[in-house]
Amino acid sequence: MDAVLQSRGLLSLPTKPRNSVFNPSHGLKHRFFNLKTKNIGGVSLSTNVFQKVNTFVPSKKNHVFGLKERNLFICKAEAAASADGQPLLDEKEIENPKILGIEVATLKKIVPLGLMFFCILFNYTILRDTKDVLVVTAKGSSAEIIPFLKTWVNLPMAIGFMLLYTKLSNALSKQALFYSVILPFIAFFGAFGFVLYPLSSYIHPEALADKLLNILGPRFLGPLAILRIWSFCLFYVMAELWGSVVVSVLFWGFANQITTIDEAKRFYPLFGLGANVALVFSGRTVKYFSNMRQHLGPGVDGWAISLKAMMSIVVGMGLAICFLYWWVNNYVPLPTRSKKKKEKPKMGTMESLKFLVSSKYIRDLATLVVAYGISINLVEVTWKSKLKAQFPSPNEYSSFMGDFSTATGIVTFVMMLLSQFIFDKYGWGVAAKITPSVLLLTGVAFFSLILFGGPVAPIIAKFGMTPLLAAVYVGALQNIFSKSAKYSLFDPCKEMAYIPLDEDTKVKGKAAIDVVCNPLGKSGGALIQQFMILTFGSLANSTPYLGGILLVIVLAWLGAAKSLDTQFTELRQEEELEKELERTASLKIPVVAETNEGGNGSPESVSPLNPAAGGSSSTNI
Repeated sequence: MDAVLQSRGLLSLPTKPRNSVFNPSHGLKHRFFNLKTKNIGGVSLSTNVFQKVNTFVPSKKNHVFGLKERNLFICKAEAAASADGQPLLDEKEIENPKILGIEVATLKKIVPLGLMFFCILFNYTILRDTKDVLVVTAKGSSAEIIPFLKTWVNLPMAIGFMLLYTKLSNALSKQALFYSVILPFIAFFGAFGFVLYPLSSYIHPEALADKLLNILGPRFLGPLAILRIWSFCLFYVMAELWGSVVVSVLFWGFANQITTIDEAKRFYPLFGLGANVALVFSGRTVKYFSNMRQHLGPGVDGWAISLKAMMSIVVGMGLAICFLYWWVNNYVPLPTRSKKKKEKPKMGTMESLKFLVSSKYIRDLATLVVAYGISINLVEVTWKSKLKAQFPSPNEYSSFMGDFSTATGIVTFVMMLLSQFIFDKYGWGVAAKITPSVLLLTGVAFFSLILFGGPVAPIIAKFGMTPLLAAVYVGALQNIFSKSAKYSLFDPCKEMAYIPLDEDTKVKGKAAIDVVCNPLGKSGGALIQQFMILTFGSLANSTPYLGGILLVIVLAWLGAAKSLDTQFTELRQEEELEKELERTASLKIPVVAETNEGGNGSPESVSPLNPAAGGSSSTNI
């Protein structure tokens, strides 16, 4: 009797069903359990009823209660059908609610992620514009400090952070890791606006820097400026790390954790829509506070007041990011991943680095990031030197950067609208190649204007501009189009490439690539510029060679994108196959079927339950 009780989930299907399937006979269950038989039509049959099916298998020698010999085989649950030809699984019960054609569960992920991206880039725009104003327009400094900062300060701090992050990722949970990284940033920016900057005249060793400059000569103006305005340089590095760490590692790592590839293809480009609305508003915010000095009385440090207001906004947005992260972790379920990719053992720091270097996939991703950093830096530093010559005061410089950020946001917003069409129409590979192509074309235009500015000066004068102002505007357009292509296409492509990877590679690969390779690319561009200046005497004399180097870097970038496209496609197909196999295995149910006299008991000898074919069956449910 125990064996019979354990076999209640079995379906008893004859080999030749007849139309009497809807008038079940008094079978074994009815006679022994006296249960009321339910009509199959309208019943929602779940695979849960078959959980204990493997506990009972009738043998050939011992027939239970006179049952004929039966053979066990596996069939899919969706093969069964009800009387009216509809599947037994009730579609209304499994259909997820939708709003505007998007599932509510998906919206609970996408909307908070979009708001997080808005807040993060709002802060990044303010920090990016402010860091340039601080180090470029400070007394005793200039745009020449930037290559030294990126090479000798930013890069070592980025490497140190990556090593620390790798250690923390092995010791802390993902939520604790997120808070441990972002909260120090928020605290520093608040402290800078209200403590470090007001005390800058007391904590900056200007007298020592002047003494060393007289001894070493003007060639060491850049390195000595780092010592002279060390707190401004620290702000510069922290602002750079906000872009690498908070944007790339924390946000995109979190987004990759809770989204699927299909959701990423659909919504990752759209994240930038809200983010670039943030660029527009933050650009207006920077310009508003930069012009505040005009309404202040004499002797008031307008820049200090503007800085306090902007850092207060940064702190508020940072706390909003933490709240959104907390809400998603508590109210949004994680998607299912392939089980094989969750069993990878954790590695130490050196093992992680060796693994990442040995992975061709990670190397290609690193090539993309480093190539972008070198390419944009080759143009950007030259443009900023022209920008300081045109706008020497901090407020004028900051006001122009506010307009620049607003224009970047508008152009990127339009590019975001086009990006979804590009992904759907042409795929990942084409989208990944657009950014290097745009950067190459606009970079050539900028360098050409600098090289041939003299001959075209009369033409430029007809538009009411000097060659310097024209170079500033063309450089701004180059940066706007390059950054818009990066935000709308390059970043989504890069982040999609992480999704098929296992969790350990995803976390440590992003830390290595986004935290180290990003500043490594910028530092590489800075080293190239320093070498060119020492070799040819000035940045202007080295411009033709910089153009040639830019061409080589972009060609390597395009080659890595092509290689990564092939690997990404293969990994995605492999993950989809694994998920399909897991899903199919979970839907398979054991079914006992009668065989014809003398039959061999093979599954092929059993006809599926088909109302159109007729036949009788009795359900032991």
